[in-house]
Amino acid sequence: MHGGCVHLFERECSIQRRHQKIVEETPSPALTPAVRARMGEAAVAAARAAGYVNAGTIEFLLEGSGDDARFYFLEMNTRLQVEHAITEAVTGVDLVHAQLAVAAGAPLPWTQEALVPRGHAIEVRLCAEDPAQGFLPQAGRLLVCRFPHAPGLRIDAGVERGDAIPVQYDSLIAKLVAHAATRDAAIARLSAALRRTLVFGVRTNATLLARILAHPRFVAGDIDTGFIADEHDALLAAVPASAAPAAAAWIRTAPQESSGALAESAESASVASPWATLPGWRG
Repeated sequence: MHGGCVHLFERECSIQRRHQKIVEETPSPALTPAVRARMGEAAVAAARAAGYVNAGTIEFLLEGSGDDARFYFLEMNTRLQVEHAITEAVTGVDLVHAQLAVAAGAPLPWTQEALVPRGHAIEVRLCAEDPAQGFLPQAGRLLVCRFPHAPGLRIDAGVERGDAIPVQYDSLIAKLVAHAATRDAAIARLSAALRRTLVFGVRTNATLLARILAHPRFVAGDIDTGFIADEHDALLAAVPASAAPAAAAWIRTAPQESSGALAESAESASVASPWATLPGWRG
């Protein structure tokens, strides 16, 4: 970037399906301060060596744990990424505004010393897909699309009730981002937001996301790119029949919607096996 180069810390993106990220968080529970510092220095050095100007994302793979953990360069994306919202949450900066300002010739708005992360942020990607059918993308009209509003919660959504989810584009419906003082608090806040999110008309991965957040390994920070495959039975089991009455009760309170279509969409919670390659890495 003009006038210098800084890093805005790391994002943990190991929870993936078919090599696509679905849960991201910062800071990473895998990094020690020493490894975090080395990784940030490596990212800055790479950008400087390439003569890169503006916002970019350098991805690494992490092997091992503790101060002896090693990381390997994967790729550089010359843009902001979908999960930039969690970086904004913990650093308090506006990355979109900054990249436009730098592109217009303005100097970098911060020094490295001024960037101090605060708290913990986690993002989940709510997608129109059917995990029970190998994460098959879904298409259809959104009969209901409602997201909660609460302190520490950010919803980035490009659709609303009545919109159609087409077959030509990405299956992402919305990003739900929770920011809190601690990782446990962020998990709790995001889990509550998922429970209060209502999407009917297409199947989604909402139940899978909720199960990931509640899984003991995730809560402990013990995750890698093989997590979904390794925890297949716990994450991808069919939804118990006891979950149906709650959905039916909500449908009865929404007479303006098509009850038959809503009931069919409520079956979106059943999920099945995802990709199962390259386990054991963190990204």
